[in-house]
Amino acid sequence: MGNTGSQPKNKTGKKVLTQKLENSKKTGVLSLREHKLDTIPNQVFDITNLTSLDVSTNNLKTLGEPTKISKLSNLKSFNCEDNKLQAGTLSSISTLTKLQNLSAGSNQLGKPLVLVVDEQRKTIESLPNTLPSSLKSIKLDNNSFSAIPPQICSSKLTKLVKLDFSKNNLASIPPEISNLTSLTELNLDSNAIVSLPSDLGKLSKLKSLSLQNNQITVPTKNTVFSPETNPQPIPPEVFRDTSVVDLNLHGNRLTSTQLNELFDGYHDFLERRKKIKSKGIDGGALTDLDVCGLD
Repeated sequence: MGNTGSQPKNKTGKKVLTQKLENSKKTGVLSLREHKLDTIPNQVFDITNLTSLDVSTNNLKTLGEPTKISKLSNLKSFNCEDNKLQAGTLSSISTLTKLQNLSAGSNQLGKPLVLVVDEQRKTIESLPNTLPSSLKSIKLDNNSFSAIPPQICSSKLTKLVKLDFSKNNLASIPPEISNLTSLTELNLDSNAIVSLPSDLGKLSKLKSLSLQNNQITVPTKNTVFSPETNPQPIPPEVFRDTSVVDLNLHGNRLTSTQLNELFDGYHDFLERRKKIKSKGIDGGALTDLDVCGLD
């Protein structure tokens, strides 16, 4: 039997590339995924009407000179996932004032990069000091980040609705994440997170929070949480004050019984889920009431 489930790889080569470049001048959309690129072709930067550019799954270590990518002033979607981009290589995107979707997962952006210039050590920032305030979605999964960069939690990213920092090395979440006032989806799967800040509860629009495969736990059977001396690893504010109805805690050292008996605010979360389930306004996302992926 043939392997009908396999996906055909993109055709590559000079002829295919030339045809794609010509077509993108008309459509404003260009995909150079899996083209074995070491650099982005210079011709790309001359297509100033581009709204979508996909250079994922290549061998890129850089996006080229900042002045080049700044010519793509109409770009709304940029996908550079699965390359070899290091800290500092996204500096040029700060000029893309219409950018809404940034996908840069599976790179090396979070690894510390230190350069020696004139016998002085200089640490390169993982992200540009300023990110486009137009951003609505950011994917930075699988990038060896040990912390969420302060640029992400900037008060300027008020349009951001989706944030993905899964598969990194995060141990904590900064309180400043509360600045992302439009956030509805937050993916923090496969990190080393032990607790969440109470400020996360200020994200009143947050609906989906995924924390699979982290290190959230209840120390002992006789644990009693106290706001002052022994705060909950998932604060009451997250359960009560957000709009979260999709909470995934699978892969943590927790049980549904512990959530039910020990965690203040958890019943508010359950009631909110039940109301949405009964109204049928969740678009089918809540197929049952088995919550949080726990036993």
